[in-house]
Amino acid sequence: MPNHGRIRIRFTPSPASQRSSIHHRPYNKNLRIRGLVCPVLLVAGGADSAHRSSLTSRRGRSAAASFSTAASRLTPPLRDWKRRRRRRPAMAIPLVLVVLPLGLLFLLSGLIVNTIQAILFVTIRPFSKSFYRRINRFLAELLWLQLVWVVDWWAGVKVQLHADEETYRSMGKEHALIISNHRSDIDWLIGWILAQRSGCLGSTLAVMKKSSKFLPVIGWSMWFAEYLFLERSWAKDEKTLKWGLQRLKDFPRPFWLALFVEGTRFTPAKLLAAQEYAASQGLPAPRNVLIPRTKGFVSAVSIMRDFVPAIYDTTVIVPKDSPQPTMLRILKGQPSVIHVRMKRHAMSVMPKSEEDVSKWCKDIFVAKDALLDKHLATGAFDEEIRPIGRPVKSLLVTLFWACLLLFGAIQFFKWTQLLSTWRGIAFTAAGMALVTGVMHVFIMFSQAERSSSARAARNRVKKE
Repeated sequence: MPNHGRIRIRFTPSPASQRSSIHHRPYNKNLRIRGLVCPVLLVAGGADSAHRSSLTSRRGRSAAASFSTAASRLTPPLRDWKRRRRRRPAMAIPLVLVVLPLGLLFLLSGLIVNTIQAILFVTIRPFSKSFYRRINRFLAELLWLQLVWVVDWWAGVKVQLHADEETYRSMGKEHALIISNHRSDIDWLIGWILAQRSGCLGSTLAVMKKSSKFLPVIGWSMWFAEYLFLERSWAKDEKTLKWGLQRLKDFPRPFWLALFVEGTRFTPAKLLAAQEYAASQGLPAPRNVLIPRTKGFVSAVSIMRDFVPAIYDTTVIVPKDSPQPTMLRILKGQPSVIHVRMKRHAMSVMPKSEEDVSKWCKDIFVAKDALLDKHLATGAFDEEIRPIGRPVKSLLVTLFWACLLLFGAIQFFKWTQLLSTWRGIAFTAAGMALVTGVMHVFIMFSQAERSSSARAARNRVKKE
């Protein structure tokens, strides 16, 4: 018997609709749609043409109305999808055009700096550690100021410092242990900016995870600058940390040693794990910070008590009306605002016993949690805003490297005639692809800790 209950519709799309097919292939399939008629070829399941005409005339008018309603619903999402699809290449290409020159500038200049650092490490450091450190301070600044320029001048990130008079006057004039909460991808860069404003960027140190030192250029420069690299296992790290701290006793210039005592970056999953742990231990439940891991801090205080006069308690937060800064946003040149509060505590007033030092650190983070609550409510810290400006030094250093490398590249290509052969062009393209890949690794590495699961975070807290 003829099939009178269903209409089969074969779409005959235009070439434009074929090109924009959701499945990215020609529209070559029959679609079966109930009650839908459009300018297409109708094929009913009848045996003769009279029946097909009759069926079409009976159902054509009602189906046309249904199609009009359905088309009005389907068209906007499809149009939006087409618009997003057309926009994707347009967004990706400019980012590559930004990352490639910035990557070439940073990596090539960094390789020059790393080479000089390696030569000095072998030839000068064995005979005069102090002289090596003074030279290396200058070399590190030549490299790190480029990243300060990216934040300050390229992205226009504004760092607003809140500090009392004593803290503000002491910044950069003494050895200091910096403890801070860890909120964003670029907290270490914010520390570099404040250190540069205080005149101690080249002698800034930090306790980092061990994998950081293997990053090309930046990780190598940190290793030559005597950063401390740990595996996040106290059984393995205790000896490394104590040895690294003791060798700073004869450091020739004022240094800052940054220690993120939370042990990892703040995420909602890690906060949940910290709250569960606090509830099980009868501790105050954190809201804006994680529970500090105090073993490293206690060890640092016990060793540095004799030659470091102060601890700077640093609190970092991004205002609610400002986007969260990331390395990707900075490379895109997108601005943000970051508020930083610094408070100096004299090392001489620190408790003597390890248990009391641990309690002091935990109390500081309880107070920091309340401080962040207040900032979220009012949008500011209580301390006065201190001017830190935007020095042109980072801009001049970046221009110096750009001119030097551009001149060198022009002379290199003239001398080698590398672009005159297909093999040379392929070699150059491969080099640019490698630079883009390395920059992608940098970006992904800065975001690595965001994906930590709640279970992994819970296990990390319990280890402490």
